[in-house]
Amino acid sequence: MTDKQFGAPPALAPEKKVRKKTNVALWIIGPALVLGIGGYMYLTSGRYVSTDNAYIQGDRVSIAPQISGRVTEVLVRENQAVKKGDVLFRIDSQPLEIATARMQAQVESIHSLLDAARAGYAAAQANLRSAEEALRVDERQYQRMKDLRVKGLVAQKDLDDAANTFADARGKRDSDVAALSKAKGLLGGLPDTPDEKLAGFKLAQAQYDQTKLDLEHATVRAPIDGVIGKMNLQPGDFLTIGQPAMPLVSASKLWVDANFKETDLTHVAVGQPATLEVDAYPGRKWQAHVASISPASGAEFSVLPAQNATGNWVKIVQRISVRLNVDDQNDGPILRAGMSVIVEIDTGKQNSLLGRIEGAQAAPQTRVASASN
Repeated sequence: MTDKQFGAPPALAPEKKVRKKTNVALWIIGPALVLGIGGYMYLTSGRYVSTDNAYIQGDRVSIAPQISGRVTEVLVRENQAVKKGDVLFRIDSQPLEIATARMQAQVESIHSLLDAARAGYAAAQANLRSAEEALRVDERQYQRMKDLRVKGLVAQKDLDDAANTFADARGKRDSDVAALSKAKGLLGGLPDTPDEKLAGFKLAQAQYDQTKLDLEHATVRAPIDGVIGKMNLQPGDFLTIGQPAMPLVSASKLWVDANFKETDLTHVAVGQPATLEVDAYPGRKWQAHVASISPASGAEFSVLPAQNATGNWVKIVQRISVRLNVDDQNDGPILRAGMSVIVEIDTGKQNSLLGRIEGAQAAPQTRVASASN
């Protein structure tokens, strides 16, 4: 007897049932899974925008002297970390020390001159008082002589002598008045004013303070915490005022400038969270947030902006700079200015069928309200 005569063995029937159930499950789960993935992608599409056209930026200071002179000492080297106030290099201070000493002597000399002027002013006041008293005496004597001459009791010569004496006293009084005015002028017309408030002394004091400030500037210090960049400064180099000597890059205040396509900025706003991944540290992510958005594209800030009103115009998607502040910059590896970054911003945008319907209904109402206004 063969198996074909009596049919398949009873043991094969359960296998067919299992296979049938598996096929049914695949037909149900497969489309459901595809719909689920598609729905998730629909709901989250447009929520995240990203770009790899982004770079770390930092405050960068060009160290330049505020005085001219020859460099006598350089205390830093390339890539050295410095703190605010650390000495970077020194300029020959001997000429400045001489100038400071000269101005200090000049200030002290002006003190002495003002003291002498005050003494001269006091003497001029005393001389004027004496001359006025002598003038009053000679005037009375002259009047008496005139009266006696009218009565014939004195000779004409005595009257003339009294007149000459009176005239001399008056001239002496006028001379003392001029001397007092001159002494007062030497004190700026303010004899009782302290030296520190007189214009001449203020000028000398300001020149002295300037020389002291120049002497302080002979020692150049770091204005911020940072790292010294590429430099070639050596002792013996001559620097002029404002000549760049070395760059100093901030090590504490860093940010990211990301250049997004204009079409990616539809839902980007200040304050939105973002994730950063630096090319130098794959797999390591930093948290950040949108700090600001540029008011114009990069082309608008160029020296020669593009002129699109030509016959050969080709539309190009523009890039808008977005600045992001790093929230956890001091956590993990060291970030350095210029590093390439991949930026992903969470705009929080959610797609939904209800939202699209509500948006379509709100649009005509908005247009009507705008037209009525």
